[in-house]
Amino acid sequence: MTDASAAGKAVRVDAWLWAVRVYKTRSAATTACRAGHVRVNGDRAKAAQPVRPGDELRVRINGFDRILVVKQPISKRVGAVPAAEAVDDRTPPRDPTPVIAQRDRGAGRPTKRERREIDRLRAREES
Repeated sequence: MTDASAAGKAVRVDAWLWAVRVYKTRSAATTACRAGHVRVNGDRAKAAQPVRPGDELRVRINGFDRILVVKQPISKRVGAVPAAEAVDDRTPPRDPTPVIAQRDRGAGRPTKRERREIDRLRAREES
């Protein structure tokens, strides 16, 4: 544990996101904050904005929002177990996306075998 987590002080939002392993690097977390992908309690967050226990963060990653609640403010990268204990993930489960048959542009006409595979994926009845 760090001094910040022991005393219950606030830490920078980019450092916290990096410490709890939401982003691989702190610079990636900073870039996400600058791009407007991070919101703290509903407001857009700058990288240096402090977060405290109980704050709700909405982080957009790969087109989906993750809802995270700060349990512990940590500023240093820690192991996976302490990092998981510092965050409360309230993200609702995603709906499974259906598999869509898609061919590369310029691939030409599908062969008979490829057509059957496409039909099987689309669950069409064979004629």
